[in-house]
Amino acid sequence: MVLEKAVVMDGEKIRRTLVRMTHEIIERNKDLEDLIIVCIKNGGNDLGKIIQQNILDIEGKVIPLIYLDIRAYRDDLKPMSESKPDFSLLSVTDKVVVLVDDVLYTGRSVRAALDALNDLGRARKVELAVLIDRGHRELPIRADFVGKNVPTARKESVLVDMQEELPLSSVTIVEGE
Repeated sequence: MVLEKAVVMDGEKIRRTLVRMTHEIIERNKDLEDLIIVCIKNGGNDLGKIIQQNILDIEGKVIPLIYLDIRAYRDDLKPMSESKPDFSLLSVTDKVVVLVDDVLYTGRSVRAALDALNDLGRARKVELAVLIDRGHRELPIRADFVGKNVPTARKESVLVDMQEELPLSSVTIVEGE
């Protein structure tokens, strides 16, 4: 049984937070020409699209968006297949990568994403943007752009429910299976 403990963010709070994070990304990366948004599948997909749209709305520039499947690079999950994805048509060489995910927890997803990025080339710089940082790191990884720090117990989970209609989205802390 899953017990909902708290709604941390509603859709409007998520929208405002992503606009703020977008402004921070723009401020830190004045020259947007070399910027690429890389979304960690699946948690970062919707967030990356919103950040991409926000940059377009604010700066009038279309930033490339890549969806990165990290399953073959995970060290804590049994790989679905032995082969890694074919990235031959993609490159991040000499680009500034903003890696996007929904929740930063142990850091293992980010580590896997960094390994996958190496197969895409040598980025000039990699920055990490997460909607929620819940702590409990097992690896020395820190986000550059954080929507909200949400201290949690290990037995709790943070659910990010992104909907097509952003006002219907939410971030919730739950406990149980």
